Amino acid sequence: MELNADFDQRAAVHAAQIPWQASPMAGVDRRMLDRLGDEVARATTIVRYAPGSHFSPHVHTGGEEFLVLEGVFQDEHGDFPAGSYIRNPPQSSHTPGSEPGCTIFVKLWQFDLDDRTQVRLNTNTMQFEADPSREGVSVMPLFKDEAEEVSLEQWEASANVELSAKDGLEILVLEGGFNESGEEFRSQSWLRLPRNSRSTAVTGSSGARLWIKRNHLALTPKAPRV
Repeated sequence: MELNADFDQRAAVHAAQIPWQASPMAGVDRRMLDRLGDEVARATTIVRYAPGSHFSPHVHTGGEEFLVLEGVFQDEHGDFPAGSYIRNPPQSSHTPGSEPGCTIFVKLWQFDLDDRTQVRLNTNTMQFEADPSREGVSVMPLFKDEAEEVSLEQWEASANVELSAKDGLEILVLEGGFNESGEEFRSQSWLRLPRNSRSTAVTGSSGARLWIKRNHLALTPKAPRV
């Protein structure tokens, strides 16, 4: 399956406006944002766990990165409330589920296969810091290596924020919103800009809180080899 699979083109999905689709696991639904591959895929997805739902134990051969948007995500490593940012590297394993229910933003098969760095952060206990190079922007770094940079950003109300995507840029709106290229982005809206592109985002009266990934598209993504 291919969805928004041309990484040389701008892609946008307003996930809150599209229906949930059932996954192979009962009680787990999803809204697909981009995808290369079938059930084993390089994929970006918003996933909803109904209360009491669980996946079977499994290994993340290609790694898993996710941000908890609502509720509490659970596995044998702990309970992760909304605001938790997790990176489970290739060859890690767990049994995910949620007794109270939860919604997560998740990316699969997007790691270097030799990466073994585990990250578990509770962003509720972390602070934003003003970006001295961008007026009206505050940043909370989450992860950075030679292949990508991940952060939360807070954009003030009525701000003009330049978006520079030398090696790609990806944004998920968590709160508030912005206008880009004449398109309105609100909660659960997702935007991906290709390499060597530039744009401007203009926030509204409530500003915006965002998850952002940069510089991860230097190489053209491919479907997993399985």
